[in-house]
Amino acid sequence: MDIFLSLIHWNASPEIFNIGGITLRWYGLLFALGFVVGYLIMQQIFSKEGKTQKDLDALTVAMVLGTIVGARLGHCLFYEPTYYLSNPIKILHIWEGGLASHGGAIGILIALYFYLKRRPYINFLWLIDRLVIVTALAAAFIRLGNFFNSEIYGAPANVPWAVIFERVDSVPRHPSQIYEAVAYFIIFLILLLNYKKGKNKLKEGFNSGLFLILVFGFRFFVEFLKAPQVEFETQMALNMGQILSIPFIILGLYFLIRMPKKSN
Repeated sequence: MDIFLSLIHWNASPEIFNIGGITLRWYGLLFALGFVVGYLIMQQIFSKEGKTQKDLDALTVAMVLGTIVGARLGHCLFYEPTYYLSNPIKILHIWEGGLASHGGAIGILIALYFYLKRRPYINFLWLIDRLVIVTALAAAFIRLGNFFNSEIYGAPANVPWAVIFERVDSVPRHPSQIYEAVAYFIIFLILLLNYKKGKNKLKEGFNSGLFLILVFGFRFFVEFLKAPQVEFETQMALNMGQILSIPFIILGLYFLIRMPKKSN
């Protein structure tokens, strides 16, 4: 059978409904769902480990702001700096699209710095070892949102599961968004299992290091299967996503190799 007879033709609308000028989009729903499910998981963790609801609520606000602001600025400055520095007001037009996961990671770290500065009784490594669990899950939801938007799609492919994103062109492509969503969900399960089975035995920073290595390591390799996001990447041996992933992988290795064992 011709491989092209079994290709997936994807033409889903990014909108779930539009009523009276109010639009609900798949990307927005999945983005919000990542935070809601993450909040519920962190609520259980905070409750079991003696942390307050007030601290969790403040953490949620910090995470939301850090993610959105960091991801937006990351896209504008890493991928299209000339355009956005020439049109700075466009940086605020977040509804037009353009969020970068590496920028989101940096934004989260900055937000956590200010969050923990006012809460010296919460240990940094204790917190991020638990936050990375829900962050991996949120990343899976976000990539599903990208799939519904027919964006961040893969390079042309000749595989049975290739997808034709009809809103883009008629070229069979790797469904790279699905690759990432599945990988991040598996990483979520690994980190959650680590926490449940060994939270009193693992050294501090272990889950964080594992998260950085697995997520950004996978991101580095899956970029080879993606179409360039911006024109200048076509002239690069490694694209921007790969270059930005390297420091996070190195940081993950540092957490695993250099961090001391958890004290009892």
